[in-house]
Amino acid sequence: MSAAPLAVVVPSFNEAARLPLLLADLAAAPAGLMAELVVVDGGSRDGTPELARLGGAQVLHTEASRGWQLQRGVAATTAPWLLLLHADARLQPGWHEALQGAMAAPEAAWAFDLAVAGPGLPLRLLELAVRLRSQLRQLPYGDQGLLLPRTLLARAGGIPPLPLMEDLLLIQRLQRLAPIRRLECPLLVHGRRWQRHGVLATAWRNARLRQAWRRGISPQQLAVRYYGSDGAKALISPE
Repeated sequence: MSAAPLAVVVPSFNEAARLPLLLADLAAAPAGLMAELVVVDGGSRDGTPELARLGGAQVLHTEASRGWQLQRGVAATTAPWLLLLHADARLQPGWHEALQGAMAAPEAAWAFDLAVAGPGLPLRLLELAVRLRSQLRQLPYGDQGLLLPRTLLARAGGIPPLPLMEDLLLIQRLQRLAPIRRLECPLLVHGRRWQRHGVLATAWRNARLRQAWRRGISPQQLAVRYYGSDGAKALISPE
């Protein structure tokens, strides 16, 4: 029997309320799919690492910087396929079938369709916009998850060890190397940011940050601008 093909890497920071739900979703994976599950914690103070171990994950500790955490997690695994997920994500029915189908195309990267928890037309329009962006421009973001072959990630130079914009930089590199396709399966994310600030205001803020990054503003400065200056929280927490 061949070895399980998939390693899952999850960066975390104070996600005790949500990470166990993701780990429960992953526990439903069929035998022979998932070889490794690594949670890379950035200094949580709410018991996240202990809960991750209880959920069956290998736990690594490092500084709070999502790109660096993902890089460390990938380096700790050996499986030929990688699934990168945010800690507040929820896998939906059919996810492992979607992954198994995608892994038959070894020179492509894949992202889930975004589903945002919460009611309201603005969130549904946001989901549609993300779906169109992912399909037409092959431009998913990190909160959609990313499935890709380890060899493709290596060709792209690995994961940029940045606190912000690591996903956009990686996708830009991948676009030059391979198709980036939709898994056509939703990944449910927490709607806290969108609900707190409003969909339009949050989208506008994100667009301005991306524009500033393209102008050469450092990811460290943008992370403080985006999250605030509260130490590690400024670099990793999606609050």
